[in-house]
Amino acid sequence: MLSTVQSPPGLLEQADILSESELDTLPVGMIQLSRDGVVLKFNQTESDLARMLKEEAIGKNFFDEVAPCTKVQEFHGRFLEGVAAKSLNTAFNYKFRFKDGRQKDVVISMFYSVSTESVWVLVQRP
Repeated sequence: MLSTVQSPPGLLEQADILSESELDTLPVGMIQLSRDGVVLKFNQTESDLARMLKEEAIGKNFFDEVAPCTKVQEFHGRFLEGVAAKSLNTAFNYKFRFKDGRQKDVVISMFYSVSTESVWVLVQRP
């Protein structure tokens, strides 16, 4: 039976005020994206699970360069709609297909932060 990693209530809503080290100690992947999809923050948990150094992700377009498997309506489309509306708070199941051939079922949560005009992506492994 698959279970979802439980994140602290309100984690996405509070992500803007977490320090780099606080983000790195979370048991879930956390990625902050600019309105145009550029990776602003990429925590250590996501770095470990994706097998990608933070330095390789930060500053690159998430949908084109970091995780091209996400450039589909189900993921990228929701991102674009949320950015356009400046309102996004959604969660959905997704299958990550990594460049090295691995596949991983995950639960994605996305939240639009009005204060930073960015999108937080929380990646949970069931």
